Amino acid sequence: MTSTLSDCQETMGLSDKCPDLKTRWDRILEVCVPCPRKPGHEVNPNCGFDDYGGRHAPPITPCKPDTFNDDSSAYCKPCALCPHGFIISSPCNSTIDTKCEETRHPGTEVPVNNQTSQGPTSSPNATSFHSALWTVPLAILVMVVVFSAYIFYMKRKKGQNTVMNYSRRSSYIKAGFTPLSAEALNNDLKDVLSPNVMSAPLQTVLDNLDVLEDLVILLDPESHGVKNTKHLASHCSFTSTWITYTYSMKDSKSPLKAVLEGVTSRHPDWTVGHLAKLLRQMERNDAIAVLAKIRLSEMDV
Repeated sequence: MTSTLSDCQETMGLSDKCPDLKTRWDRILEVCVPCPRKPGHEVNPNCGFDDYGGRHAPPITPCKPDTFNDDSSAYCKPCALCPHGFIISSPCNSTIDTKCEETRHPGTEVPVNNQTSQGPTSSPNATSFHSALWTVPLAILVMVVVFSAYIFYMKRKKGQNTVMNYSRRSSYIKAGFTPLSAEALNNDLKDVLSPNVMSAPLQTVLDNLDVLEDLVILLDPESHGVKNTKHLASHCSFTSTWITYTYSMKDSKSPLKAVLEGVTSRHPDWTVGHLAKLLRQMERNDAIAVLAKIRLSEMDV
């Protein structure tokens, strides 16, 4: 079948100024303007007008039999033929191309390639293949999300276990430990800590591993409404940048230990009494009670 598009391309135009047969010469604007388009029709050469306004044909004409135009082109195109193994599910008309379906799967329409008419543009096997390609990266993405959530959960659980372990430590219920009473909290620090402990170098806290471990458990965790190592570091004039960095390394080294080491290096004359006064300002009397264990250790010796 000879294409209508080819017939139009071979037709001589009516305009010398508009070589594009899909346009006509506008004498007022003095430019070539597009011809009107309509589904089921095709454009006549130069919309049927010459350069002087003379009309030789209507702007558009209906598509010939076995051709169609869905308004995607200026010209009608030949209807596609169903390939071998397919039957016509919807015949071609002036505005819609032929639709085919596979004879083995009635009701499954497949697109036809109007250019080659050799077969459908895609097959069910091809569709399954592309779906499989998408399934693999999606599964990997889901695994990454689940694994990340698991790591976050384990880190959070580890932090909770540290606090829970503190509440179960036997060192806080063994003989010799007495929590501070309300009356003792109002007394001077000398009523809680012995003069020897108050005047002992701050290095004593670092050297006494049991006391240091108990203070770490009390002061390092970040609890809402309770002052911790961050506040102690601030009282000791450490910068917020240094404090943030120290807490970022919490898994490898205690922030409290880093603060105490920094203070003893910058202020070698500091004593346990200096630390006790800062803890009193922070209202951490529980930590002051831990310092009292230094006195108990000395008495045992």
